[in-house]
Amino acid sequence: MLLGSIEAGGTKFVCAVGDENYRTKDQVSFPTTTPTETLQHCIDYFKSFDIQALAIASFGPIELRRHDPKFGYITNTPKPGWADTDFVGTLKQAFDLPIYWTTDVNGSAYGEYVMTTLTNERINSLVYYTIGTGVGAGAIINGDFVGELGHPEMGHVLLKRHPDDLDFAGICPFHGDCLEGLVAGPTFEARTGHKGQDVPLTDPVWDIMAYYVAQAAIQTTLTLRPGKIVFGGGVVSEPFLDKVRTQFADLLNDYVAVGNLHDYLTMPAIKHNGSATLGNFALALREYQA
Repeated sequence: MLLGSIEAGGTKFVCAVGDENYRTKDQVSFPTTTPTETLQHCIDYFKSFDIQALAIASFGPIELRRHDPKFGYITNTPKPGWADTDFVGTLKQAFDLPIYWTTDVNGSAYGEYVMTTLTNERINSLVYYTIGTGVGAGAIINGDFVGELGHPEMGHVLLKRHPDDLDFAGICPFHGDCLEGLVAGPTFEARTGHKGQDVPLTDPVWDIMAYYVAQAAIQTTLTLRPGKIVFGGGVVSEPFLDKVRTQFADLLNDYVAVGNLHDYLTMPAIKHNGSATLGNFALALREYQA
């Protein structure tokens, strides 16, 4: 059995074909250009395979509610040219097969959740944050995604400002100094004039950002009480996550038990940015079996 995966990012698309055991058989990536051109690349790729179901994990915002007339659409995204794009409808015109539709971070969250079952980690809930060009998160409780009126926008929560960062207005065009506005990749250049990869971990800006990410993790901990919180994306590294753990411990002050912080606040278990692809294979299989 062959299953299809589309990880639709604002910069590039990753399309893959795998089997019911979530093993990747083939994969390709290409730049995100116009909706017409990019979705046609997806269609052309999958026509070379006899896939039986497909899952799409897309940048957003997107419409997830199946009863809504705009289900399957990318909605009011700031990505130029992509607002009001009927993503699922376009694929449905080309393929008569089950299609699962969700956000990019939900796809990654599901991949990490499935990995915990494959490794017998035995947790029932998980939250996955991506911190890169933007910030988002997907949440799973007992195998189901959180969000009834729409998908969570956990990258836009509001935070207590660091005393050494009060002069930075933030970069979010909607909220200024929300989580995304304070810790997304472009904030390095906005604060320091240098790209993130050129800012050494000894720079105090990393401690300021860890303070904000730790606050978001505490909000998630106290609201959802998940089994673990996973952090991916280009900004995140193990040394940075150690800074987050330190801030988390200080801010939480042992108010609730979360166990070993190296097990609770983690990097992705699936390497090479493969969380969404594995998650999509599992979601495609779930949709096929529904």
